[in-house]
Amino acid sequence: MVDKVLRESKDTLFAALVRGPVRHIHPTVVTVLAAIVGLGAAVAAWQSAYWLAVGLWLVNRILDGLDGAIARAVGKQSDLGAYLDIVLDFVVYAAIPLGLALAHGEPAALVALALLLASFYINGASWMYLAAVLEKRNAGAVARGEPTSVTMPPGLIEGTETIAFYTLFLLFPDALVILFGVMAALTLITAGQRVVWAVRNV
Repeated sequence: MVDKVLRESKDTLFAALVRGPVRHIHPTVVTVLAAIVGLGAAVAAWQSAYWLAVGLWLVNRILDGLDGAIARAVGKQSDLGAYLDIVLDFVVYAAIPLGLALAHGEPAALVALALLLASFYINGASWMYLAAVLEKRNAGAVARGEPTSVTMPPGLIEGTETIAFYTLFLLFPDALVILFGVMAALTLITAGQRVVWAVRNV
């Protein structure tokens, strides 16, 4: 919902970070490292080491922004890099709630987990194929002047909101069922927004 508003500030911050020795690291190495750290957050959540999980999750998010900034700074942007980035992001997005639900151990948490992951599944379908259609029609990210590899029509739940919700999951594990439910509902609304957008624009 606020990704486009914050994008310029985020890009400025990461551009500053890659002016030093960091720029010599291959962006794909950073992408893989981000995934490893994200999976570490999931394991920490599973073991109820919530503060460690929060720290690892935030490092994962920093590294996830850093890989693209390095790629742009040194001219190493690639379709494969962008593809690996989104796939590994989804691995982490699935693993952390799973770790939290396993640590919680109650049936209600597992049901809430199922609803949350189902909402991700539906939302992913709502924008990924749509992005492919827009690219096919030369109306994708490049045509829109977006710095990302593929366009994503706006919605309630985007990257910024995902960071906020996952941080809340890890900080307030006792409220997991409610938080999972709220994010699942908002994610389904987001999928609906994109379907409506597609009906009007495709």
